[in-house]
Amino acid sequence: MEIVSVENAEHYVWGEKCDGWHLANSPVLSVIQERVPSGGREVRHLHRKSEQFFFVISGLATLEVEGRIYELSPNQGLHVPAGTAHQLQNDAHEDLVFIVTSTPPSHGDRVEQKV
Repeated sequence: MEIVSVENAEHYVWGEKCDGWHLANSPVLSVIQERVPSGGREVRHLHRKSEQFFFVISGLATLEVEGRIYELSPNQGLHVPAGTAHQLQNDAHEDLVFIVTSTPPSHGDRVEQKV
C-alpha cells in the first residue's frame, strides 16, 4: 500500500480538456478525482450495474438525475443508484473538482441516454 494523490495516480483526459485521476481501482471499487473546466460536461448516461457517489471538493457541480437538477457545492455529495440516467456539468466560471466513487467500477458499464 502507498499514499495516493493526483501527483502519483494514473491520469487520463476525457471530453474536451477534463482530467481524471484513478485514486483507487480494484475489481469492486473505483475512486476517481476529476477536474471539469467551466462549460465542461459529460454525456448523459446510466450504468446498469454500478452505483456512484459524487462529492464536490471545489467549484459547483450541476448534476441532472432522471430530469431533476441538483446543484452541489463544496463538501456536498449525491448518490446515483445503478440504472439511473444522469449528467454532470460545470456551469460555473471556475474549475469543478470532485470525487466519484463507483461500485463496482463503472468502466464498460455505461449506456448513453437521450434527454
